[in-house]
Amino acid sequence: MEAATKQSVTNRLLTVKSASGKSYSQLAAETGLTNVYVAQLLRRQAQLKPETVPKLREALPALTDELIGVMMSPPWRSYDPNLIQEPTVYRLNEAVMHFGESIKEIINEDFGDGIMSAIDFYCSVDKVKGVDGNNRVVVTLDGKYLPHSEQRTENMVSRLNLKGSTSE
Repeated sequence: MEAATKQSVTNRLLTVKSASGKSYSQLAAETGLTNVYVAQLLRRQAQLKPETVPKLREALPALTDELIGVMMSPPWRSYDPNLIQEPTVYRLNEAVMHFGESIKEIINEDFGDGIMSAIDFYCSVDKVKGVDGNNRVVVTLDGKYLPHSEQRTENMVSRLNLKGSTSE
C-alpha cells in the first residue's frame, strides 16, 4: 500500500467492519480479543499479531491481504487534539480528571509508589443493567502495576558501560 494515509486505511478497515454487520463486541468474542482492542486494531492504534490473523480473517473475511499486511506493521499511534470535543471522549477525560487523584492515591496505598501501565494494558467496554433498571456503561482499565525505582548509579547500565570505555 503506497503512501496511504492512516485515515484512508482506517476508513477502509471501518468499511469492512460496517459491511460485516458485526459489533466490536461480536468481533471480540470471535477473535478472543477485547472489544476495545478490536477497535484499536481497526483504527490502526494497535498492531495485528500473526497469531491473531486467522481469527480476524474468519471474523472479517472481506479483509484483504493488503489491509492485513498494513495492520501487521507497527502503527503510528496518534491522538487528534480535536477529539476532546466529542462528548463521550470529553466525559471520559472529565471522569479521569475528577477521579484521577483519588485513583492515584489508592494505587499508591495498595501497591506503593508506582503507576498503571498503558502498554501492558487491557481495556473493555461492557453494558450492564443497574439496580434501578437503567443501562450502565462499564469501562474496565486493566493495567500492569509498574513501581517507580530508586535511581541508583550501580543499576544504571549505561553509566556502568561508560566507566569501562575510554574516550580518545
